[in-house]
Amino acid sequence: MAWPENRSDQTRERILDSAARLFSLRGFDAVGIDELMEDAGLTRGAFYHHFRSKSELYGQAIAHAARVGAAHFDTLGEQGLSRLVDGYLQYDHAQGGNPSCPLAFMAIDVALRKDRVRHSYTRTFSGFVERLQAALPEGAGSREQALQLAVTMIGGVTLARALDDAELSEELLAACRERSRAMLEGS
Repeated sequence: MAWPENRSDQTRERILDSAARLFSLRGFDAVGIDELMEDAGLTRGAFYHHFRSKSELYGQAIAHAARVGAAHFDTLGEQGLSRLVDGYLQYDHAQGGNPSCPLAFMAIDVALRKDRVRHSYTRTFSGFVERLQAALPEGAGSREQALQLAVTMIGGVTLARALDDAELSEELLAACRERSRAMLEGS
């Protein structure tokens, strides 16, 4: 029996899904290739069939997670941006609920990586800002406002994730939701 034509693509997606999740939750250094491949239900050999190094995978996992997030955003409909803001700035998401945003969950870790990984993160951030700008209401769609919204969302989740006080995390996220809603309404 022949392998399905897209089996290699499916295998690569499984690796990227596992990598994006594990790197988001634990960081680059805390995730080994063997653990990652076990999580994907694959062998170490499959890793080297698709990637030259863990760093290469890391950069591609950032881009993959961004594509997954963009696809989710596309399903939200006419009220997509406000629904995105409300869902993104929730305690469960900040604590690692799926899908986890590579921009918030990998920010500090990426700053410690080589240029290729940082470049992937930068492209992902730029793409996110462009999508926000395009989705902002008429008259509010400036690049500056899109950057402010991105920083409010990503920064809020990053900080809420770092805090060990759930009540303070919730308060922070509520303030970020409120500020984001005001930006969406043009206040």
